[in-house]
Amino acid sequence: MKKYLILLLLTSSTLFAQSDKTGRKLPSVDIITLDGKNISTEAFENDGKPIIISFWATWCKPCVLELANMAELYDEWKKETGVKIIAISIDDARNQTKVAPFINGKGWEYEVYCDPNADLKRALNINLIPHTFLLNGNKEIVWQHSSYTEGDELKLIQRVRDLNAGVQSKD
Repeated sequence: MKKYLILLLLTSSTLFAQSDKTGRKLPSVDIITLDGKNISTEAFENDGKPIIISFWATWCKPCVLELANMAELYDEWKKETGVKIIAISIDDARNQTKVAPFINGKGWEYEVYCDPNADLKRALNINLIPHTFLLNGNKEIVWQHSSYTEGDELKLIQRVRDLNAGVQSKD
């Protein structure tokens, strides 16, 4: 019983700690392109349209499933809403060389970057992956979610539609 109470308290504190990230700008942090060059998150751009940022790792099965399911719908989403998806791998420096071949093998057409030192992950206080953020046209975080269940991508695109329509989501 004590173990479950501690787990509940830890989970609750994580959820509350994450809620303060909504409404603030994406922090300016240097990450790495797939070809090893530094890039600042300030360079993320989508002409004032929404951006989805998904934190993932090659070894995370739910992460890969989420990105694969979004990949199937990405062209349709771009045409309908103008949304851009950016995938940020948190694979460490030892596994960073595996990311580009992994992405190429999947055929994902996202912008993909690496955060091998977890600088951006720490700046956003991410504890669990997959962790997905939705940014508005001003690069402000308007929604976030950690974990993945089949069908979550449909809820995510609805949030993008609502954002484009100026509708405020309830949670």
